[in-house]
Amino acid sequence: MSNIFKMFEQRIQKRVQEIDIQGVDAATCERIAVELPRDAAHGDIATNAAMVLAKPARKNPREIAARLAEALAQDADIASADVAGPGFINMRLTDGFWHNHLAQLLDAGSRYGGGSTRSGEKVNVEYVSANPTGPMHVGHCRGAVVGDVLARLLAFAGYDVTKEYYINDAGGQIDVLARSAFLRYREALGEEIGAIPEGLYPGDYLVPVGQELARKHGDALLSMPDEQWLPTVKSAAIDAMMDLIKRDLAALGVEHEVFFSERDLHKDTNDHSGGGSAISRAIAGLTEAGLVYIGTLPPPKGAKDDDWEDREQLLFRSTDVGDDMDRALKKSNGDYTYFAADVGYFQDKFDRGFKEMIFILGADHGGYVKRMEALGRAISGGTARVTIRLTQLVKLFRDGEPVKMSKRSGDFVTLRDVVDEVGRDAVRFMMLYRKNDAPLDFDFAKVTEQSRDNPVFYVQYAHARCKSVMRQAAAEMPSLDVSPSSLRSARFDLLTDVGERDLIRKLAEFPRIIDTAARTHEPHRLAFYLYDLASELHGHWNAGRERPDLRFIHQDNAGLTHARLALVHAVASVLASGLSIVGAQAPEEMR
Repeated sequence: MSNIFKMFEQRIQKRVQEIDIQGVDAATCERIAVELPRDAAHGDIATNAAMVLAKPARKNPREIAARLAEALAQDADIASADVAGPGFINMRLTDGFWHNHLAQLLDAGSRYGGGSTRSGEKVNVEYVSANPTGPMHVGHCRGAVVGDVLARLLAFAGYDVTKEYYINDAGGQIDVLARSAFLRYREALGEEIGAIPEGLYPGDYLVPVGQELARKHGDALLSMPDEQWLPTVKSAAIDAMMDLIKRDLAALGVEHEVFFSERDLHKDTNDHSGGGSAISRAIAGLTEAGLVYIGTLPPPKGAKDDDWEDREQLLFRSTDVGDDMDRALKKSNGDYTYFAADVGYFQDKFDRGFKEMIFILGADHGGYVKRMEALGRAISGGTARVTIRLTQLVKLFRDGEPVKMSKRSGDFVTLRDVVDEVGRDAVRFMMLYRKNDAPLDFDFAKVTEQSRDNPVFYVQYAHARCKSVMRQAAAEMPSLDVSPSSLRSARFDLLTDVGERDLIRKLAEFPRIIDTAARTHEPHRLAFYLYDLASELHGHWNAGRERPDLRFIHQDNAGLTHARLALVHAVASVLASGLSIVGAQAPEEMR
């Protein structure tokens, strides 16, 4: 087992059973956790076991901790087990344990830390899902990276992941898009259109759409009434915008397996599904479950009584499944609401076999959380897990000054502007270097400087430094076999320095980081870990400048060099795995 924290949780549970503490059952033991000590000087790992067991056993936690620590000290891999504070147990592991773990890491290679969390469990991650009305902006960029890295992280941890994009192509904003494109079509035919009217999209990105419409249709659309040209222009504009969005996402290294069209939910079918639209069928299912009724809703908060039209409408009884208010399914004109489309979409996902659905949304979608969680419970009967992660705003700076808007977009900075200037790797890593629900400041100058203050450079430089050490060793000691297969058989017992031990300890945290980040849906944990690992590597390398005995290469000691190169190779392997999940390169060299 590569996750040493899970391994020692199991060992501690076994010891608890052996010392036979009265009143403690298996369910209680499962709450035992093994973590890092608050202070690394206190040991390698720590457990809350005595605190968990004290209440059901009706004993003082320190009394239980003393008995358990004595039993744990008998473990061949535990050098010491000491009671601290109100009943925590701090454990120091033997050098032999760390050396064996390093050997296991090298045996696992790129598989180290992955593949064991949720073997084959299906999960759908929907992210970006921007309205197809223009190029991606920097706000979409953060959600795109968080969603894409989370999907990669879950796949590495062993889930069967589907990356999905929901195309909002059935709302009023699409009519606005079509009318904006039609204006550019008239412009392409030679008409002077003047300033873009208020309410239409002003960006230059629609100019090519208008030109293509003119090339394909000539002036034929001009003589048509709105109801005839609108569907043609609408379809062309949506296709063009989705092509633009896909190109922008590709520049960021983001790809989706499924692009789901909202329009498909509204289409009537006459197939084996029973006819009607996907939305109507899903609502029928909720109706059978007693969750749909005709009723009235209270006025929105802040609305004046004389502004509110109290009318009966089709409602989803979402308060029965955890929402704070019931939701309308139809508008006053009889059309389905946006929420009704969500009903059809949830039903479709559930019918495709997804029991876990994750949504990455912008901070302005906070009001969607409860209603979406409630909808998931209603459609699945409580069997599906729905998780919504909100991404806060990104503020762009250049040397501390706010960045001006993009001419191409008309009113915002595009994702492509940012990627083209600083590169994919810098954008992806920095979008993770804050927790998703915290605001993020992105300074163009800082993310391109070569210093410790630039996390992506610092991590990539650590990998390049490892590769440089390996090349240097091959040049200075050509007879030394530094192939991965040879390094797996190195004399790890020669690694006795505290800095080497600290590096192995940090490497051993990687499986736990993968497991925790996947379970909590917090990919930023991986970016933080990679920075910490890089810091350990750089720190040990710098120590070798002051103390030649700590250097990785010693031409007069092939055995020690071989062991240290194995450690360097392990660091490079974990850095490469982590950077791959982030979607950034692991460079062989940097200049």
